[in-house]
Amino acid sequence: MKDVSFQLYSARNFPPLAEVLTAIGAAGYTQVEGYGALYAALTDAEIAAFKAGLERNGLSMPTAHFGLDMLEKDPVRVLQIANTLGIRAIYCPFVMPDQRPNDAAGWRAFGGRLQAAGKPFRDAGLDFGWHNHDFEFNALADGSVPLDHIFAGGPELSWEADIAWIVRGGGDPFAWISKYASRITAVHVKDIARKGENTDEDGWADVGQGTLDWKRLIGALSATTAKYFIAEHDNPSDFRRFAKRSLAFIQSY
Repeated sequence: MKDVSFQLYSARNFPPLAEVLTAIGAAGYTQVEGYGALYAALTDAEIAAFKAGLERNGLSMPTAHFGLDMLEKDPVRVLQIANTLGIRAIYCPFVMPDQRPNDAAGWRAFGGRLQAAGKPFRDAGLDFGWHNHDFEFNALADGSVPLDHIFAGGPELSWEADIAWIVRGGGDPFAWISKYASRITAVHVKDIARKGENTDEDGWADVGQGTLDWKRLIGALSATTAKYFIAEHDNPSDFRRFAKRSLAFIQSY
């Protein structure tokens, strides 16, 4: 697994971005994944400068997150940013708790909303999908789970599968990988610390240093349509340590 991305959200607490990009390139990465707050409000000149910073450090950005509000209200701007930065796949990453449906019909409608939001990007030749957290695996009153309804309402949605969040949500990652193998186009490679460890890092771990069976997981993911593998840690105390250790582990497969 050679082309591993670094999710820049993992280094959000360690500005400036220019130094982050230099460190990520030096660590051996050739790709990064962006998140909305990095570029949503930038001018054309600032986006161009961002692109130049990537190129200086031997980095590309094939995948990116954008918030649903911007995706729906300003798809033209999203496409402009994507074209400048070379983004080929866009994932909507989150919905706020107060906006989450509480029944199957509501989640199916939300999937339809995502399906509609993605049309301009699919029409432009980009991949478009949903990135999960844990709440999509929390059972509803009828025993079903939101992710199934999201995909039922959005038949063309791709999936950026965050494996560690599936586990934190109480799901069996192998079952979900198998069920939606043809939807998975990107994977967040993230690890969970052993109970009681890394409390200062919200219980996350560098990839390969935690509890997830990545050898078996990578085997399962090899049978999917996944194109992109993105290393992520939601709250590392040292993003350089996380970047280096995780890349070395992932590339061992």
